[in-house]
Amino acid sequence: MHKQITFILFILGFLFLSDRGYAQEPLMLTTFIGSPLSKQDQTGFYDLVLIEAFRRAGRNVIISHLPAERSLTNADTGITDGDFVRISGLNSRYPNLLEVPEKITDFEFVAFTWRPDIQIKDWSSCKPYNVAIVRGWKILETNLEDVSSLVKVKDQRLLFAMLAKQRTDIVVYSRFEGYEMINQLNLKTVRVLEPPLATREMFLYLNKRHRLLVPAITKHLQIMKQDGSFEQIIEKTLKPYLMNCVQ
Repeated sequence: MHKQITFILFILGFLFLSDRGYAQEPLMLTTFIGSPLSKQDQTGFYDLVLIEAFRRAGRNVIISHLPAERSLTNADTGITDGDFVRISGLNSRYPNLLEVPEKITDFEFVAFTWRPDIQIKDWSSCKPYNVAIVRGWKILETNLEDVSSLVKVKDQRLLFAMLAKQRTDIVVYSRFEGYEMINQLNLKTVRVLEPPLATREMFLYLNKRHRLLVPAITKHLQIMKQDGSFEQIIEKTLKPYLMNCVQ
């Protein structure tokens, strides 16, 4: 009898330790966002915000980069653990994803052009032009479906390369990443068109198997915005960049 109890306790202890070991495995988050918002070395703005939020929740994360559509579908099918950053309400299209309800930040979708004659004020202003976007950006695919022509490319480098070669009138992308591409490709004749076509709250999505993490990450994102750490990350990653970016 004593040996049976000892054996049972051993098995329970093993399962407990195994479960603890599993719980400490890093979560794999993916994104299509590029520098300076997310970088390969995980030092971009969104990277540092999410790494800190998950650290406070007792979890480590690894961030990798995928094309926009694949990043989303991999998180939905459970190949990865989550995807960022996305507009609200994608749960209806991707039922295995849970939206973390505290936004990470606001995101400006802006148009860039090489043509000096183009002026726009809203989505409908883009209608007469040839437009290019990155494939998988749902808000852009929805709002630009009736333009003169719409080309969808794999990533931002191809997008701005099209603009550099004047193969499209306009590209629509995020403000910060657009500035980064202008700098990297030395596009001296490319300018941003104001005002932004849209400003949207952007969110993290987690696969539903991590539903218990959603309240914790929500709470820690809120606390980070209150205790000054969120602003410190902005100062570290975005403010210095804005001082030197081409506009």
